[in-house]
Amino acid sequence: MARVFNFSAGPAALPEDVLKQAQAEMLDWQGSGMSVMEMSHRGKEFMSIAAEAEADVRELMAIPDNYKVLFLQGGASSQFAMIPMNLIGKTGKADYFRTGSWSKKAIAEAKRFGDVAVTADREIDGKFTTVPAADGFEVSADAAYLHYTPNETIEGVEFPYVPETGDVPLVADMSSTILSRPVDVSKFGLIYAGAQKNIGPAGLTIVIVRDDLVGDPLPGTPAMFTYRTHADAESMYNTPPTYGWYLAGLVFKWLKAQGGLAGMAAINQRKAESLYRAIDESAFYNNPVDPACRSWMNVPFTLANAELDAEFLKLAGEAGLKTLKGHRSVGGMRASIYNAMPEAGVATLIDFMREFERTKA
Repeated sequence: MARVFNFSAGPAALPEDVLKQAQAEMLDWQGSGMSVMEMSHRGKEFMSIAAEAEADVRELMAIPDNYKVLFLQGGASSQFAMIPMNLIGKTGKADYFRTGSWSKKAIAEAKRFGDVAVTADREIDGKFTTVPAADGFEVSADAAYLHYTPNETIEGVEFPYVPETGDVPLVADMSSTILSRPVDVSKFGLIYAGAQKNIGPAGLTIVIVRDDLVGDPLPGTPAMFTYRTHADAESMYNTPPTYGWYLAGLVFKWLKAQGGLAGMAAINQRKAESLYRAIDESAFYNNPVDPACRSWMNVPFTLANAELDAEFLKLAGEAGLKTLKGHRSVGGMRASIYNAMPEAGVATLIDFMREFERTKA
């Protein structure tokens, strides 16, 4: 069966080269006689896999030495709680930007643990289509951190800048944008990301946290929810998601072969620009997001006649263009074009959209 172009927002497509290597190593990893799934996480074979993966992601992102890289379970949603559990205790207060569905969930969870101020709210008539201006917010002097979501997966809204927060640590949910372009890690106190969009399979979460933010959790925080526990044990306090960690390592190698994050950024920018251009040049399709805040990774669009949505999805699926249905809160379509989506996939989608418009407009 031929591979389809999978535009899912997550779990998302993985690079085909990575899947082929994992397939080849499924029964016997490098002469060990074992699958990575079967290895002890404390055995020398898996320890070498883990160390190499961490070294590669540090190289790709130019992560400074004074940051820990943690490979955890629980998804980004667990970090909605772990972040305030570990960071808010310094002052009992935190600032949050509210720019879409995922930041809303992060705010709701953080309110369980301290005083949360929403310093920028961009919901208008129940919709999110923009972000605050770079000079359009104030950071509370007594905030333990400021949290934001650089890319809102559901709404397709992305920050075109990194907020300046002075001495207040900046915390970012990069689940849907990590590894898509270079980023200056030193501007952040903590970066976290669920793996299932740009890193690997669901079940793995990466946390990049500055050393001074490790070790001061709220009283009563369980050991498994403290960053110090995992930092001291090098993410081996319990059995980590070993196969997800291994696949992430293969993705890191693949990214290096694409020219690193600078090379990936050039590809991603071309993909996004070509798709937005096709939408903007048409009266049949529309993207609701402020052009200055459009996501490179998640492109929502609607049809001029919503009654054609079901037929669009049916015919797209028959053409090998899968999982294009938009989130129920937004409607329409959504094309998630993460790192593993080849330029050919975006070009095929554009050709399909133009033909559908020609026959239906």
